[in-house]
Amino acid sequence: MATFHHSNPTDRDIRRVLQKLIIILSLGIICVSLFYFFTGCCESDLTENSVSDRPASDDRNLTLYNYVVTVQDEDGYPGPGEGSTLTPGLETDNTGKDWKATRRLPQALIIGVKKGGTRALLEFLRLHPDIRALGSESHFFDRHYARGLHWYRSMMPKALDGQVVMEKTPRYFVTVETPGRVHSMSRDVKLIVVVRDPVTRAISDYTQIISKTPHIPAFETLAFKNRTNGEIDSLWSPLWIGLYAQHLERWLAWFPRAQIHLVSGEGLISDPAGELGKVQDFLGLQRIVTDKHFYFNKTKGFPCLKKPEGSSKPHCLGKTKGRTHAPIDPEVIRRLREFYRPHNQRFYQMAGQDFGWQ
Repeated sequence: MATFHHSNPTDRDIRRVLQKLIIILSLGIICVSLFYFFTGCCESDLTENSVSDRPASDDRNLTLYNYVVTVQDEDGYPGPGEGSTLTPGLETDNTGKDWKATRRLPQALIIGVKKGGTRALLEFLRLHPDIRALGSESHFFDRHYARGLHWYRSMMPKALDGQVVMEKTPRYFVTVETPGRVHSMSRDVKLIVVVRDPVTRAISDYTQIISKTPHIPAFETLAFKNRTNGEIDSLWSPLWIGLYAQHLERWLAWFPRAQIHLVSGEGLISDPAGELGKVQDFLGLQRIVTDKHFYFNKTKGFPCLKKPEGSSKPHCLGKTKGRTHAPIDPEVIRRLREFYRPHNQRFYQMAGQDFGWQ
C-alpha cells in the first residue's frame, strides 16, 4: 500500500507567509523604481508646467530624448546628451540655492561663426558665475526646430534669477530661416558673432574636414570653379561662410545692430581678457573674467585658463585647437584675399568696425 506523507501545517503556514512577504517586497521595489524613473525624467516638467506649450503626452519623453541626440557639434564636441566635455564643476550650481533655479529659454546666443573661436569664447564665458551656458550645441533653430520651445528649454541648464542663460551653435549665423525663428522666441535676445579672417577661417575649416575625411580633393581644387581663369566657387561651404556681410544683413533685417555684438577671433587669441571684457559689458554683467584667468600656451599658440572654477589645474582647449593648418598654395591664398576684399569692406561698414584683414 502506498504511503502518503503530509506536510506539517506549521510549515505550510510559514511558506504562505514567506510567499506573501516576497510579493510585498517585489511590489515595493517596482513602486520605488517607477517613482525614481518618473520624477527623474520629468524634472523639467515639474518646474516648468506653467509655461508648457506642448501636449502633456510628449513631456515625459523630453529628457529621455536628451540621451538620444548624438550629433557632434561643429567643433567635434559631443552633442546634447553625450556628456559634458567642459571644465568639471562649471555645469553645477554651487550656490546652495539650486531649489530656486529653473530652466529658461536663453537670453543670449553665440550664433557664429564656425572655426572663428566660438568654443573658446563659450568656455571662457563659463567662468563667470552669472552665466549659465549649455556646453554642447543644441542646433535647435536649424535642425530641431520642429521639437518646439519646450524641448529647447528642457536642454538649458538651470539658472537663478539674475543669471544669463545662453547657448552657442555657429551654424545659426548662416542658416536662412534662423533669424526669424530666433526673433519669434525673443525679440530682445542678445546675439554674439565671433568673426575671423575669412581666408584663415576657410583653411581652418578645411583642416577640420580632412581630419575626418582625409581622401577629399585638395583645397585648391574645391576653392575654384575654374582654376585657369581664377573663378572662385563661393558656394563651397568653407568659402561661403566667410561672406559675413551677406549673412549679417539677414540678421539685421530682424534685429537692431545694438543687439548684435561682434567678437574678433584674432583678438580672442591675442587679448582674450579684452574681448571677454567687451562681451561681459554687452551682456550687462560685471567684468569678473579678466586677464588674471589666462596664460598663453606657446606650444598651441592659444590662450589657456589658469585655474578654471572647480579645478586646481590649468585648462587648455581640446587638441583640435591650435593645430597646424593644411598647407595651401600661396597663389591661391592671394586670389582668395582679392575675392574677399570687397566683401570684407562691406562687412566693416555694416559692423562699424575695421577688423584689419588683408
